[in-house]
Amino acid sequence: MGKRWNQFKEDIDSVFARDPAARNRWEVALTYPGLHAVWWHRVAHWLWQRNWRLLARLISNVSRWLTGIEIHPGARIGRRFFIDHGMGVVIGETAEIGDDCTLYHGVTLGGTTWQEGKRHPTLKNGVVIGAGAKILGPLVLGEGVRVGSNAVVLKDAPAQSTLVGIPARIVGKRPATSEAQRRIAHRLGFDAYGVAQDMPDPVATVVDRLLDHVNALDQRLAEIAESVNELGGTVSNQPLPSLEGCELAEGGQDITRCAATDKTGGQIAESESEQSDSGRDRRG
Repeated sequence: MGKRWNQFKEDIDSVFARDPAARNRWEVALTYPGLHAVWWHRVAHWLWQRNWRLLARLISNVSRWLTGIEIHPGARIGRRFFIDHGMGVVIGETAEIGDDCTLYHGVTLGGTTWQEGKRHPTLKNGVVIGAGAKILGPLVLGEGVRVGSNAVVLKDAPAQSTLVGIPARIVGKRPATSEAQRRIAHRLGFDAYGVAQDMPDPVATVVDRLLDHVNALDQRLAEIAESVNELGGTVSNQPLPSLEGCELAEGGQDITRCAATDKTGGQIAESESEQSDSGRDRRG
């Protein structure tokens, strides 16, 4: 009995560690559906292990009806597991979840095959999965992995990595930390929803690299053109139009103005295209 009571208190304390909205233990115990779903699951899982399969499934269905969270009674879940908000979470039969993991609403730990055996994900300790993310197949997420909201993870991920996108890609990996650093991080909190404010945007990163590449090509072409002209060739040295100064007018008209500038910053050309809504209607 003492062990169960300590586990009960540990579950409630884990909510306080990860949800600043939690005010007191009575509120957490009575109003947090994620906590209720975990408690229902422990009963169902105990019955499942003793081959009371039908009763276990009935209890899990009651839990889903009461909490909006579906956890198969066969799933293995570690200590201090926290489901925040919870609605729409689905955890499959062969899923395995380590200690101190956090899931937000709309998360699916699902399978990709109808074959029997291991077909759902394994989450190591300290994994955080953001709202709406889908973790599919018998893959393994290493310790401390963060999955951004709405990501779709289809492959294994190493420890301390951060994944975003569809399909999910690794956008960062935190260095190994000492035990003292982990204690400090625990006091400061964790990356809610599996993301942090300074997390890089993979699309923006690719666009930035493409722009850098285009800029380097422009400079290289200018150098080649200058060399050809010095050798007696005839290559136009007219500067390329710049995107600086482009603007989209307001007021119902689609007007775009772009002023090209030379190397000294002087304006050398201006183009304007105008197409009003009424004009589009007449041509349509």
